[in-house]
Amino acid sequence: MPANPHQYYVVYKPFQVLSQFTSAEGKANLKEFFPVPADCYPVGRLEYDSKGLLLLTNDASLNNRLLNPRYAHDREYWVQVEGAITPAAIHQLEAGVTITIDGKPYHTRPAVVTPFETPPTVHHRHPPIRYRAQIPTSWISIVLREGKNRQVRKMTAQAGFPTLRLIRYRIERLGLDGLRPGEMRSMPRERLYSLLFDERNQ
Repeated sequence: MPANPHQYYVVYKPFQVLSQFTSAEGKANLKEFFPVPADCYPVGRLEYDSKGLLLLTNDASLNNRLLNPRYAHDREYWVQVEGAITPAAIHQLEAGVTITIDGKPYHTRPAVVTPFETPPTVHHRHPPIRYRAQIPTSWISIVLREGKNRQVRKMTAQAGFPTLRLIRYRIERLGLDGLRPGEMRSMPRERLYSLLFDERNQ
């Protein structure tokens, strides 16, 4: 039986790095951090000013499974927001808020939002966020089952708590554990799919 030709890499995209392998406007890109085969590409994208979990592969079927809206998957984001977030704002985010997507109003689907009692352990950001002594910050976990452009940032802004830092921590049961920004690990297909999908539907 021939070996599986597909390659799978779990990477921790750093802050201010494009989710692509080509340069644009002098910005850093994935090629500078992750030496993967030339036919590998990112599954979806993570914003330039966000960091966290990104998958690189040459498996087109994985791209379809994760990005097709008919296959909804949990995506957890750790978000530092400006201000001491309130229960009312958390309820608002969970119920859904109206944001603008492609110039049109869009009401977000229900989410799971959990405030951190103490800030999570995260790696320092370079450059760091702007420090404002008179304004507190809060950390929350947001779990979505959709992925519109800049959705998390638009949601927290609509609730009155602008996003300062955004980290995609996990997709389903695949997380960033053991990785630092700029690091990656390869993973066999069976292991990756078992973490991302219901085993009965692989």
